[in-house]
Amino acid sequence: MSMNLPSNRGRGRRAPVADINVTPLVDVMLVLLIIFMVTAPLLTAGVPVNLPDSRAKALDQDQKPVQLSLDAAGKLYLDDEEIGETALPQRLEQIAAVQAGGQPPQVFLRADRALDYGRVMRVMGELNRAGLNRVSLLTVEGGSAR
Repeated sequence: MSMNLPSNRGRGRRAPVADINVTPLVDVMLVLLIIFMVTAPLLTAGVPVNLPDSRAKALDQDQKPVQLSLDAAGKLYLDDEEIGETALPQRLEQIAAVQAGGQPPQVFLRADRALDYGRVMRVMGELNRAGLNRVSLLTVEGGSAR
């Protein structure tokens, strides 16, 4: 066997190293692998939907919005007045006719979390048909997700 021992002849002079240092490359690749392994399941699992709770801040309003509420029994309230489901389209058309500045008024839709999704969508369909497209779904601020 041969062995390379330092000699006195080449003291101070070393041959240039022609190897690529792959250690930093491996470190970066391992960090990226860990990041992707952690984030990939979060992207595919989805978010549990419990819409009535939210941590969103309140929006600034320049004019008083129309409030449309649906309680747990399914009764409709326009602002604080109870309204029947048959009278809703006519009242919404009246509201849409009184436009300030050429744009329809803001509508706040408050629906109880126990309501059927189809019931809320029927009311939203009536809002859309009347031309009231600026609809905000209100939630409880700072609620806990279940």
